[in-house]
Amino acid sequence: MNTKMLKTFFEIGENIAIEFKRCDNQIEVDVYETVCAFLNRFGGDIFLGVLDDGTVAGISEKAAPQLIKNFIKCISNPNLFSPTIYLVPEIKKYKGKTIIHIHVPPSAEVHRFKKVIYDRVDDADVKVTATSQIAQMYIRKQNVFTEKRIYPYLKMDDLRLDLLPKLRKMAVNNSGEQTHPWNSLSDEELLKSAGLYGTDRTTGEHGYNLAAIMLLGKDEVIKDVVPAYMTDALLRRINTDRYDDREIIQTNLIESYELLMEFGRKHLPDKFYLEGDQRVSLRNIITREIIANTLIHREYTSSYQAKFIIENNRMYVENANRSVQSGIITPENMEPNPKNPIIASFFRNIGYADQLGSGVRNLFKYSKYYSGKEPEFIEGDVFKIIVPLNSANSESTTQSTTQSTTQSQNEEVWKYIIKLLQNEPEISQKQMAERLKLNVNTVKYHIRKMQEENKIKHIGSLRKGKWVVVINDDN
Repeated sequence: MNTKMLKTFFEIGENIAIEFKRCDNQIEVDVYETVCAFLNRFGGDIFLGVLDDGTVAGISEKAAPQLIKNFIKCISNPNLFSPTIYLVPEIKKYKGKTIIHIHVPPSAEVHRFKKVIYDRVDDADVKVTATSQIAQMYIRKQNVFTEKRIYPYLKMDDLRLDLLPKLRKMAVNNSGEQTHPWNSLSDEELLKSAGLYGTDRTTGEHGYNLAAIMLLGKDEVIKDVVPAYMTDALLRRINTDRYDDREIIQTNLIESYELLMEFGRKHLPDKFYLEGDQRVSLRNIITREIIANTLIHREYTSSYQAKFIIENNRMYVENANRSVQSGIITPENMEPNPKNPIIASFFRNIGYADQLGSGVRNLFKYSKYYSGKEPEFIEGDVFKIIVPLNSANSESTTQSTTQSTTQSQNEEVWKYIIKLLQNEPEISQKQMAERLKLNVNTVKYHIRKMQEENKIKHIGSLRKGKWVVVINDDN
């Protein structure tokens, strides 16, 4: 680590992976607490001889070698550290002053210092005492995905096999080729092909796994295996302390997805938007991405309650997470990391999700058209996606496609109608509806309004006439 890198660390300041410690003639206890916290989280760098604000105070050059010996002796002592570790501190010079740099890699185990577990939260070392928090740390350290946990006594009768015909059809439609391997498989073969039946290579147990239970388990089976599992869908616009509407969802992931999507359709407006010459639903794209994300990447062995909340100026999801980093995720720093690859693959087969990482890109792309602002992805033990909403348009909407819209919404639709009329003046209203993916009655409503405002007019008969744009709103 050269002087330039050191300068960068000191300018960044303390965070989840950087810690500064004043050090005189001995290493204080809080240094070892930080070592333990870094081991249990994502690793980090400790600088001895640096003040909290990044000012390099330095340590005695003569004392540095003995400080390092004492440090190594402490972290190697099983009465202090469990399990013990081996680190190699380095003596560095910075602007004529001596400091000690200790790089701590993340560990595959959960460590204790003086029988206490420490974790790193932002720039602080915190004691972990709650059983659920300790369990979450062990989950994070595991080399296997919890969705692969085998339940040897689970039978096919415990699964919702009645969903499979619909899922086969969805997979065929999503393939774009009118065929899919699932179509030619029996129910049992399909479940095995999808990775829902397997073998635990450490114990030799065979059976259906947690992914099978979450995707297709009967409600009572899901409740037995993961009793804390639920998704709480809330609308908070008027009664912000409690809720205006609520849906508690505790069923399989296939039907959970459908129920959450319906909750979004019920309470979110759908802004008119064309991609190329095709109308797409911004509301459906955005809710699809955040709902699929919270169902696919959740840590189902955690007792943390997942949420889908719609407010006046934002909607968000949050769920328990097996985090591999901490902080804000953007399209630039995103490193796709599957949390439940079996569940994710199943969702991709039926068209509920796309390739890993596409959700981040899609939300950043479409959120600016929906609300004019960018979403936030916050990675941690609790994963959170926040999508801003335009509070002016956040009133609950009905599903009628013939409803009146505001003048600004009208004008947005009219721009696309005018483009069609300019390019194809003989187009019928039915053809307009097909091009814009609108209900015919909705198109007729807009045509009538545009004629009333003298923006367009029709010359000749309904069958052989043509449209004329009176005022060009295409700019």
